[in-house]
Amino acid sequence: MDEQMRRLQAILSRIQGADPTLGEELNAKRSDLAKAAPAGFAPAAPAGFGPAAGPAAMPMAGMAVEGAAAARAPMPQVVPETIVLRTGRPVLRVFQDAAKLEFDDAESEIWRSRLKKAKKQLTQAIRATGRIELAHHPRFQWVGTGWLVDPEVVVTNRHVANEFARRRGDRFVFRSSFGDTMTADIDFLEEHRRAESRAVRLVEILHIEEEGGPDLAFLRVEPSDQLAQPIRLSARDVQADDQVAVIGYPARDSRIPDQDLMFSIFGDVFDKKRLAPGQVTGLSHGLLQHDCSTLGGNSGSVVLHLDSGEALGLHFAGRFLEANYAVPAALVADRFSRLGRREGRPAPAPPQQEDNASATPAPATPTPPPTTQTISFSIPVKLQIEVGAPDFGSQALSLQTSVSAALPGPRRTNPADDLIETEARPEDYADRAGYDPAFLAEGPAIPLPKIERDADQVVEFEFAGKKEVELRYTHFSVVMHRKRRLCFYSAVNIDGKNSKKTVRPGWRTDPRIPANLQIIKECYGNEPKFSRGHMTRREDPAWGSKALANLGCADSMHVTNAVPQMQSFNAGIWLGLEDYALQNAREDDMRITVLTGPFLHANDPVRFGVKIPRSFWKVIAFVHDQTGKLCASGYTISQDNVIPEQEFVFGEYDTHQRSLRHIEQKAGISFGSLTSRDVMGDEDEEALSAPLASFAEIRLLPKGV
Repeated sequence: MDEQMRRLQAILSRIQGADPTLGEELNAKRSDLAKAAPAGFAPAAPAGFGPAAGPAAMPMAGMAVEGAAAARAPMPQVVPETIVLRTGRPVLRVFQDAAKLEFDDAESEIWRSRLKKAKKQLTQAIRATGRIELAHHPRFQWVGTGWLVDPEVVVTNRHVANEFARRRGDRFVFRSSFGDTMTADIDFLEEHRRAESRAVRLVEILHIEEEGGPDLAFLRVEPSDQLAQPIRLSARDVQADDQVAVIGYPARDSRIPDQDLMFSIFGDVFDKKRLAPGQVTGLSHGLLQHDCSTLGGNSGSVVLHLDSGEALGLHFAGRFLEANYAVPAALVADRFSRLGRREGRPAPAPPQQEDNASATPAPATPTPPPTTQTISFSIPVKLQIEVGAPDFGSQALSLQTSVSAALPGPRRTNPADDLIETEARPEDYADRAGYDPAFLAEGPAIPLPKIERDADQVVEFEFAGKKEVELRYTHFSVVMHRKRRLCFYSAVNIDGKNSKKTVRPGWRTDPRIPANLQIIKECYGNEPKFSRGHMTRREDPAWGSKALANLGCADSMHVTNAVPQMQSFNAGIWLGLEDYALQNAREDDMRITVLTGPFLHANDPVRFGVKIPRSFWKVIAFVHDQTGKLCASGYTISQDNVIPEQEFVFGEYDTHQRSLRHIEQKAGISFGSLTSRDVMGDEDEEALSAPLASFAEIRLLPKGV
């Protein structure tokens, strides 16, 4: 059976089991479609559909989705199922703030009746929900949804606010970009075919929750008589199957494997205000789950209880055809109550400690439970809300959406990826000299970075009668994190003049440390699993004599030098940074030193039982050919926007040049005196710059040189 068909059947069965009244309408819709179908064509009813289907029919948690493998031309039997799905979980357009419900070819009298009954509540909530728009941002014109939780306070997600705001000491400020301070508005209209706006300036960042806490932020709006009444936060206990609606701004998302399904449900209307009804599907790990249809751009949307008109939660993420996640209203209310209302500053929250089982955790948004597939998505109805005579005005210009480019198709794992070898004896590594701090003879020594955060998690091991923390290989070294079973960093010396071509061997474990401190296979494999991403590139330690180069290549294939990365991760500027630096190093020796590692955070998403790093850093040190002086430059890259969990639509694998101080602070390490050699100097390390578009944009000399 076609994979798309199976997914449609599974979600339709779940909807029917949870909502028998709507289920009857779905069966009737299927019957009508069958009668209208050509002679001899009868689409199969999904498993569990029919009178015998029960509330527990076809749970979705075990479903596997094959990455981007969905067919572009749907099978004929998929079309009727899609129409039934649009009847069960429609996405409706909003116009003139509320009122007239219009369903396109997916007529649902059940939802029409329910939404008409909730018209007053919906109208008020729609008026209080807006799109967050930016000026002076290098990439985005808008970044998500927000809604009034107080007459002058908007709530949205942390990951939305972080695009234009940051912490500075005990307060929060707007970021800067190329010398300009960013500004933000919230437009409470941005409706389909409506040119007007109802934009209000966001004048102050009241609070951005720390990483590890719930994904929320509070922003103060400029007082205005255009503001609607705020949406009340519910104090009631959430019940599974509560009928709700999500109000927000879904954006087209190229990461969705089933692009045809996305268009058939959402139509060709993106970036505009939409309403999607559905149900609460449960509370799990402190998160509210719902099955309304959402896409990237819905981040920060309100999850509204249809009966009471109160907010049950703040939507922040979704998983394709499985569940959507929201911060419960109780957590939003808790954080809002801590705001210092007069000063506009948050009261201190209980500290969060990473992976500390003995600590008492503060209320937080836990990582959604792992599944075999996690791609942000949602499922829809078409709702138009009109008051009086519609006035469409002129067609509004569509903003350029910050949507990720389509990912390549599934990558089959190299057979060598599955061959895990272990050298028999630790003493086989006695000849490995490892990383050389004095490798760049023209400059001062560059010691290994010092671990300052999680220093108690550094893996220690006995080797040659001594306590060690440095796993020495040929021309590079690795320091491991005990709980994460990943490296803190890998540090390599590269001799560009003496590099050799080598043949790639299979992966292997390191016998010097216990196997249970190394990630061997759990999260690695074909999509939706991850590839083993080298920290020290395979070719980097492959230099010297042929035998030594082959040993350096083979050593790079230890799992201690690998970190889970999306299958399409290593590409573009990030992959070529070392080569570009070699071109600018001293021509007579072409030597550089490279330090690379993952940013390891407590709230990294769990996939297949493994915490997956969201982003990575790299520092390159070399003696510059023009100045003859040692210099260093730092870079970061994120896979946060393509790890299928949160509904980001902003950027994909963007490489940024960053100051070493920025990397030190975020990674919890110290580069010591190397930081004084940073080509970025004392520039504001938090200033948000545009991603590197070409190697020509990289700065390898201090400003003014």
